[in-house]
Amino acid sequence: MTAPVFVVDSLDLPDGCGGELVLDGPEGRHAVSVKRLRAGEDVVLTDGRGRWAEGIVKAAEGKDRLVVMDLETVHEEPAAQPRITVVQALPKGDRGELAVETMTEVGIDAIVPWAAARCITQWKGDRGLKALAKWRATAREAGKQSRRTRFPEVADAATGKQVAELLAKADFAAVLHESGDETLATAELPTAGEIVLVVGPEGGVSPEELALFGEAGAGAYRLGPSVLRTSTAGTAAGALLLGRTGRWS
Repeated sequence: MTAPVFVVDSLDLPDGCGGELVLDGPEGRHAVSVKRLRAGEDVVLTDGRGRWAEGIVKAAEGKDRLVVMDLETVHEEPAAQPRITVVQALPKGDRGELAVETMTEVGIDAIVPWAAARCITQWKGDRGLKALAKWRATAREAGKQSRRTRFPEVADAATGKQVAELLAKADFAAVLHESGDETLATAELPTAGEIVLVVGPEGGVSPEELALFGEAGAGAYRLGPSVLRTSTAGTAAGALLLGRTGRWS
């Protein structure tokens, strides 16, 4: 088991700190009161944007203060290639957080919430802002749990037109849809650049949206013989792409 991961705002340690850093607040409380870390245990600190450092617990103080030492080398994890973005239609209830959690765990690089025409859930006003904050918090926690040091970006909710613009810039663009003549398992994929995958809502991608995305260069692809829920399709397809592009090798 690798060392537990905790998030810090910055790994730019001030002069004279001797390679020590104090983890406090919610992260410190989780380390001390939940994980119950003690002196001598290994930890990894990251900013969630690819910078990380290994350290050793010097002391656990109170209920929410962890002193970490030996933070001598800060590593930079390069962005993986090809970059994989999943456009995720808004699912019902808490299935959105489930989708974000599992896509983060498998290694998706970016997630774009999409207010599709057939979405039952709609993000509006304060409710939409709270839902987006939950998705971002879920990505952060799942990134820590899965020992990632570069967490996925969760974008603002996009319209169909904005999704089409994103697809038009991709090196490979696909919509999961039963009308596809080809499976995602046989599609020709780039070794670098940007892959963008669209996952529709429970009611499916509308014909108008499918046509719009097709004009932007996105083909329709089947994932397999079974029908997956919108909250699991992105994870399954993402795992397939990660394996086929060599990122899981």
